Amino acid sequence: MNELADYKTQNRVAYITLNRPEKRNALNPELVEALTDLLLRAGHDENVKIIVLKARGEVFSAGADLEYLQALQNNSSQDDLEDTIAIKELLYSIYTLPKLVIAQVEGHAIAGGCGLAAVCDIVFAVPEAKFGYTEVKIGFVPALVTCFLVRKLGEGRAKEMLLTGDLVDAATASDYGLINFVVSKDGIAVAVTEYAERLSVNVSGQSVSLTKQLLNTAHNLPLEDSLEEAIKLNVRTRSSADCKKGIAAFLNKEKMEW
Repeated sequence: MNELADYKTQNRVAYITLNRPEKRNALNPELVEALTDLLLRAGHDENVKIIVLKARGEVFSAGADLEYLQALQNNSSQDDLEDTIAIKELLYSIYTLPKLVIAQVEGHAIAGGCGLAAVCDIVFAVPEAKFGYTEVKIGFVPALVTCFLVRKLGEGRAKEMLLTGDLVDAATASDYGLINFVVSKDGIAVAVTEYAERLSVNVSGQSVSLTKQLLNTAHNLPLEDSLEEAIKLNVRTRSSADCKKGIAAFLNKEKMEW
């Protein structure tokens, strides 16, 4: 167990838990590094198919804490660059991990904390959770999260959230497409576990990995280029062991467990 975040696996699901409840799970450099390391560990763990990211305490993550903001006042440009690159690596790791990442949000997700949740592939949240990017209210900019949010929500809705700094409730976040499921506080842990474990046996890990790659390619390249990449992935997948097993099971009307 890491002091700032812990890691456990069960039924091919890795659970990574933010563990700074006394600081509202603020993303200081040490926690950013710990989360990145654990996510990469899960990404390379052959016994893990699904990753769940959650937090201890009443807040999923409130972004930066007071100590971190105070430290920023004395940072050199090199310090700021290294710190920003570390946050970029955390978000980019989630976005590009070859496994499905689920956020289990049981409290407010604000600023960088909202970015952390939103970059996950699937997001469950309790009705009481608030979401938003409050950087503009303290003279800062939501620089890194913008790159991901505009891809997820589109320019219009991203502008609304990023330029106002307003918080929205889980129902509104769901309507916006920021999160996927709203589940009661009493039921969210079971709902996430059941969802993750169902996917761990119902979907091919290889197909999830390649589909995430395809989605990223389709979004980030011009149409003709993304179609060319899609052709390569399609051909590559057809000859794979997973595809052959899956098609054979389908044709034989057999239940396939991955």
